[in-house]
Parts: sequence; structure tokens; C-alpha cells
Amino acid sequence: MRGRHKTKKHGGGVAALWLLLPLLVLIVLKTNLLPQVAHYSVVSSPPSAVSRDEMTGDVDATEDVAAPMVRSKLSCNFSNHQSNTCTMEGDVRIHGKPATVYVVKASTYLPENSTIKLRPYARKWEDQVMQLVREVTMRSIPPAAGADGDDVTPPECSVRHDVPAVVFSTGGYNRNFFHVMTDVIIPLYLTAREYNGRVQLLATDYEPKWIAKYKFILAALSAYPVIDMDSEDTVRCFPSAHVGLESHKELGIIPGLSRNGYTMVTFREFIRAAYSLQRPRVAPVSRSSGRKPRLVLILRRNSRQLKNEAEAIAAGTEVGFEVVAAGPDDVSDLERFAGVANSCDVLMGVHGAGLANMLFLPDNGTVVQIIPWGELKWPCRHSFGDPVVPMGLRYLEYEATAEETTLNETYPRDHAVFTDPLAIHRQGFDKVWNIFINGQHVILDIKRFRGFMEQLYQAITTE
Repeated sequence: MRGRHKTKKHGGGVAALWLLLPLLVLIVLKTNLLPQVAHYSVVSSPPSAVSRDEMTGDVDATEDVAAPMVRSKLSCNFSNHQSNTCTMEGDVRIHGKPATVYVVKASTYLPENSTIKLRPYARKWEDQVMQLVREVTMRSIPPAAGADGDDVTPPECSVRHDVPAVVFSTGGYNRNFFHVMTDVIIPLYLTAREYNGRVQLLATDYEPKWIAKYKFILAALSAYPVIDMDSEDTVRCFPSAHVGLESHKELGIIPGLSRNGYTMVTFREFIRAAYSLQRPRVAPVSRSSGRKPRLVLILRRNSRQLKNEAEAIAAGTEVGFEVVAAGPDDVSDLERFAGVANSCDVLMGVHGAGLANMLFLPDNGTVVQIIPWGELKWPCRHSFGDPVVPMGLRYLEYEATAEETTLNETYPRDHAVFTDPLAIHRQGFDKVWNIFINGQHVILDIKRFRGFMEQLYQAITTE
């Protein structure tokens, strides 16, 4: 929650054919007429860093394979609140280890923008975390060598790909599921999904455990292994590339901003397919059937714990739910837990990253957010309330009272923590974080909570 609230001339004969060839190739690649195979051309002697695993497509081992002469284009968008992005096409060369992308013979070249840098992570307003993300440099090379005094010589291609590239980072808040979805996975979907697997992902700040954890999603986006850009001496050449990821909002998509009309409903369909989840929609349970609606309760173990969780589980069970308790170890086993969440009708938990597992719920499922004490309704809704309905889910909240917080053990009841929580908010985010977000646990009033659960049960079941 910290810092979340802050945006393709004319000529004749052979020359004309050479100029048209890249466009014809692009048109073919934009169709689904070709099988999902990437073609690589190895130029001269490939560096040893190019593994056979990465060369999953056809390899042309002839020497001195030259690309047709093309004019390249580079365009960037630094106006989006969420992320900075650059797109390029033509002769694009990516040298991983120095994190440099060369756009060769760029028709868009201007001396003043010959070098552009960005950090390919979709949380640009948060300076502290952005400093943890490796910067990528884009060098735009003019059409004529030495033009405007530019004497940069781009490296020769070691390997040529016939699919686009997408450069992103696995850094940032990479251990927080909410942030992984908001800052990386949803933006990756918006940027790479349109290629139907024919796209090469390259990751900076490469973390093998992260790649392994999200392997099913990454495999659904790209037919090829993710390349560890940081360790690459290889110069990989592409017909086009994206550096940075398209991003719209927290845990969401704005359909009007998506080039392909993607929504959170289509994203959740994509996620269900990636994890082979079998339940697309919740069917209301009849109270006379003897069956119980299934509720997964996300349990925290650091801040904002549910201190009387056993009593809460008992209350839910007595009302008529089958309650599944899920602690951090359960939730961290993503492949397994995706199936658990998809088997449930309701997902409930105290405000925190675990609520992002709502992504696995079937359509028409219900999300219940327990909001801790401290005038936190707006920020809690921003993160885990507002995203719910666009996903095709239903949202309810249980707001803790002053009697349902462990802050009673630290502050007297006449303290501003209780009498004027907004006064604490006016002292700045650090105060809010330390007291209300990171400094309390929840102790449910079981009688009040049971009444809430009875209403929930009636709302999601039929006669």
C-alpha cells in the first residue's frame, strides 16, 4: 500500500522490392498463418551465451546473414502516470549486459533525443522503488553515418529474431503479489498479449525464482524462454521492440486506453487459461440443497493479523460456509493456491496483498475486505475495492470499529488515534503507515462479525 496513490517512397526495381520486404514480413507476422516458431539467424560465430534452449526455432547457421536496409523508427511516451514506454521498429539491436538498445538508421533521429533512458517498471511516480530498477538506454543512430557529429557505431548482430521484443523488469516490489500483478503482469498482458505468443520477453533485474514462480503466466504470453538481459553478451536483433510496459491503473485496465480492447474480464480469462482453472463462474448455492458456499479466508502473519481467527472461522462455519483458511505458506504456492481460490465463492481477508488473489475467483464471486481502524476506507477501496466490479466480481467490506483494534493496547481512548484519526493522516503518510497500516492487528467483535456473515450468506445463496 505504501505510495500507491499518486499515469510504418517511392523507388523502382530492386530497390523498391528491398524496401517493401520488411513491410511484407510484418504483415505476414501479424496474421496467424504461421506456426508458433521463432526463427533465429546466427550471424558469424555466435557467442557462447546463446543457449540451444533459447534457439527454439529454426536456425540458419550460414555466415554473414545481412538484414535488408531499412529505415527505423523510435517513439516514446513519458506522459503516462504509471510508466514510461518506448516502441521501435526497423533495425533494432539489443545488447543485454550494458542494457542498451540501438535503433539503427532511425528516420526519427534528432541530436537532442539520440539517447533516451528509462526504467522498465510500471510505478514511475515512486522514486524509491524505481531506483531499484535497472535503467535501459536507447541509442538512436542517424540514417547517414556520422550525421550531426554522432560517431556511435552500433554492435553487429549475433542473433536475429523474427519476432518482436518486450523489455521489462522483474525488480521493484517483486515479492508482493499485488505489486507483481499491478506493476508487471497486467502491464505485460497489455503489452505482449496481442502477439499470441510470438514475442520474445527480455527481463532486466532478472530473478530466477520470480521467473519460476510466474512461469505459467509467462509461458501463456510468450512461446519462448524469458531471456536474462543482464547477463547477455549476445547482441540480439529484432524487427521491433517495446521497452517498458503499458499500464493504466492499480490492479486494473482502462478498456478505452487498451489498443486491443482488453479488459480485466479478458485478463482474468487469460489467467484462468494459464493455470488451467476449471471454474469460470459461480453458480448460487441453494440453501435447501445441503451444499455449502465455499469461502477462503486469507490470513496474515505480520501486520494486520486477524488475532481471533479461530473464532472467525467458527462463526463462518456456523452460519453455513465451508471455510478454507489460507496462511502465507498456502498463498505463496501460487500454482496450487490459484486452484483453491478458483474453487471458492468468496475470498475474504484483512486489507493486504493477499486480496489480489481475487484474480483467480470465478466470475460472480465475492470479495470481502476487512478494513482496519483508522479512516482507511478510501485507500483500502482504492486498492482492493474499486478493482473488483470491473473483474466481474462483487465487493463487500467489513470496517473494524475502535473496539476491534489492538491499538487499544498502545493508545488511550482519548488519543487522536481514536478521537480524530484524520489528524494522524494530516501528519503525513509515514504516520499513517506506522500506526494504522503497519502498527495494528484486528480483533473481531464476533457477535458483530457473525451478523455480517449471516447477511453475506443470504446474499450469495438462494432458497
